[in-house]
Amino acid sequence: MTPAPTFVPRPADDDRAAVARINGVALHGAYEAPPLQVLRERAWGELLRQRAVALGWLPARSVEVAPPLQAADHAAIDAMLEKEVPVPQPTEEECRRHYEANRRRFTHGQALHVQHILFAVTPGVDVHALARRAEQALLELLRPDTPAGRFEQMAAELSNCPSAAHGGDLGWIGPDDCAPELANELFYQHDASLALGVHPRLVRTRFGLHIVRVKGRRPGAPIPFERVRARIERDLTWRARAVALRHYLMRLAQQADVEGLDLSTPSALLQ
Repeated sequence: MTPAPTFVPRPADDDRAAVARINGVALHGAYEAPPLQVLRERAWGELLRQRAVALGWLPARSVEVAPPLQAADHAAIDAMLEKEVPVPQPTEEECRRHYEANRRRFTHGQALHVQHILFAVTPGVDVHALARRAEQALLELLRPDTPAGRFEQMAAELSNCPSAAHGGDLGWIGPDDCAPELANELFYQHDASLALGVHPRLVRTRFGLHIVRVKGRRPGAPIPFERVRARIERDLTWRARAVALRHYLMRLAQQADVEGLDLSTPSALLQ
């Protein structure tokens, strides 16, 4: 016998999600509810596609739902943005000012001998309880009467890092040997030249919360401006381009008819 076809009931009208639209073009189907980040990415892509069509960079199409952007679409949009969002090259003075304000980032050979206790953020963990536990441990280690060896003992008991077996000792590390957040805190902040000992605040990275003790410090030597000028110019150009593109997208959103989605604030670009 031929098996009876499986009946899949159509969702009730009440199950339909409110459709977000850009100038009347839907960003998703009536029964689809994309996550907010995905929805915003589609919105920015559709705003750029429609702008490229209006300026003749892409052919006009009759669409009801925003089409996925193909490689040729991205290439045309990139070419359009080169014309629409000019980014001036940073001047020599701007590059030198950045160099002087960030000398710690332009140092060769700097290193720290570091111990740490890692409170790892894992799926399902109560982050607030974890932070309280880490703060309590840090306060204990900062007390002037903390006995010698207590850091190593707490690392063995509490740390979620393999270094716990060695008292949390990471050895000598440079900025490129650790998570960017840790490098920024220990090497690049204005108080990064703090005395040796337990760092006075928790360091938050993508791995979790760290209590850090600095046991030794090698200051390194400054890199001459001429050797890093090209890198500084590239970094400043990328930053300026990001800011200009953010303003450009906000202008497109303000000029468009946006339904079912809030694109009215700069924070919408970052979520």
